[in-house]
Amino acid sequence: MNLKDEILKLKEELDVTLVAHYYQRDEVFELADIVGDSLELAKKAKQTDSQYIVFCGVGFMGESVKVLSPEKTVVMPKVACCAMARMIDEGYYEQNLKIINDAGIKNEDLLPITYINSSAKVKAKVGEMGGMVCTSSNAYKIIEKGLETGKKIFFVPDRCLGQNFAKQMNLKSAVVGDGTNLADADVICYNGFCSVHQQFSVDDIEFYRNKYEDILIAVHPECDPSVCDAADFVGSTSQLITYISELPKEQKVAVGTEFNMVSRLRTENTYILSSTKPECPTMNETTLLDVYDTLLSIKNNNISPEREIFVDENTVKYAKIALQRMLEV
Repeated sequence: MNLKDEILKLKEELDVTLVAHYYQRDEVFELADIVGDSLELAKKAKQTDSQYIVFCGVGFMGESVKVLSPEKTVVMPKVACCAMARMIDEGYYEQNLKIINDAGIKNEDLLPITYINSSAKVKAKVGEMGGMVCTSSNAYKIIEKGLETGKKIFFVPDRCLGQNFAKQMNLKSAVVGDGTNLADADVICYNGFCSVHQQFSVDDIEFYRNKYEDILIAVHPECDPSVCDAADFVGSTSQLITYISELPKEQKVAVGTEFNMVSRLRTENTYILSSTKPECPTMNETTLLDVYDTLLSIKNNNISPEREIFVDENTVKYAKIALQRMLEV
């Protein structure tokens, strides 16, 4: 059986839209109707007429589609879990608030902002406190808008993203639990991170600069601040794609982000900024067989509860508020 042909046949038969994140395996990515980063996929999925959204990515992304489009049936061939998103839940969120309170900062003096790489329940917690969601491409605008309230920003869960944007805006940042001064900070960061983007180092940058005199270094803001400081360009997934696609073909560039995306950017003069393969293990869990089995289950009306995304009504309410506040900005 040729899985690719069978998947294409099922897509024609069914009322489905197949969406895939940039970090997916090539064979899955190539069959998708919509590709993009997490928020882009949620917005585009909402705009489709399809009843079924088959989402190839990680769990929080499927939840974002369900929050924005609760009327749709969202099914994931593999409900993989983003390691960063798993670093925070409602309990850890509340524990961090207590630590911040113990440092003399009241909840009413905080505006929480959560990176989209978080669960719907964490987004709902943020929404209940009057906060917003952000992405790596709009974090600057969202933090800037948040500061208009006169409150300190409580940024979750990626400390690197919070620190990098604070530095870019000439703000003081601190990280909960690492001994930095929370009371003195404009942006208080939860101590989470992306395990893939932590692989990139200043040593990697120096290696490529020594090897190729005129090479450019482009990295994602989930990288450590020391790496971002040493790079020529720092941008979100979509911003990296635009930046690199506009470079002259002869321009060498080393890229600090997930392997699958980088490998599709350009065939020449493009390098991975790492001595090891920076491949997101959870993004790579989804296989063609998983996609086929999921489409077949839709056809046979026997979708596994383990594959369908459910978000309770109260969580949808407050997570949607946090997302809508971002979209308004």
